[in-house]
Amino acid sequence: MENIRISLAKDFSRTPGARYPQEGRFSAQDFRENLLLPKLQEAMKNNVKLEVDLDGTAGIGMSFLDEAFCGLIRNNSIDYNDIMKTIIIISNDTPEYHDETMQYLNEFKN
Repeated sequence: MENIRISLAKDFSRTPGARYPQEGRFSAQDFRENLLLPKLQEAMKNNVKLEVDLDGTAGIGMSFLDEAFCGLIRNNSIDYNDIMKTIIIISNDTPEYHDETMQYLNEFKN
């Protein structure tokens, strides 16, 4: 099976919103629960990578990245090591999104 790919801009929204749904549309929690988590679980089950492309948006807040990716650990009890060996974060347009996300995730490193 090939790697699974998510494009934040194409598959979710070009204008990702705040951390939680009550703060507005296209929240990080919605992205995580409805797209990221199911695709991550599928990738882990099939022993393939999940490529998450952050390019093509009008901008992404740091709280969105934290909630989307670290929420997998905090809220969904996904193991840090499983995330790190499965997810590939692509952010060619704004490399800082990749770097910030990795920094947030590494706070959970054992």
